[in-house]
Amino acid sequence: MLSVREHPTSEELDLLFGALADATRRGIVGQLAGGELTVTELAAQYPISLPAISRHLKVLERALIITRSKDGRVRRARLRPSSLANTSTWLAQYERLWSDRLNRLDDLIAKEAAISPQAHKTRMKPKNISEEGA
Repeated sequence: MLSVREHPTSEELDLLFGALADATRRGIVGQLAGGELTVTELAAQYPISLPAISRHLKVLERALIITRSKDGRVRRARLRPSSLANTSTWLAQYERLWSDRLNRLDDLIAKEAAISPQAHKTRMKPKNISEEGA
């Protein structure tokens, strides 16, 4: 079972990202963000069969992104937002990393921009072949 921790396991991330790798499943997650829906309501949005939607739901359920229930003949699906917290936690560490790197790049660009335009042109001026022979 997936649990919300500071550092999800590789297996948990594989299940989460594998489930979210498919556009139809991401669409289903988006639909379920608005609240519980029946399988028939979910399937109405896609040009695929009910069994195909059911297979997508099984993948999402195995990754603990959704829960499913049965009320008589009606099957319902509900989003488990807490399970997506693992994905968010994992991505946040890389967001900090790239933010730090981009800040350092901004600093470097600002330093380069502080060089006078004439000095920059002189430094970057390509050699002219006719000047070498003169």
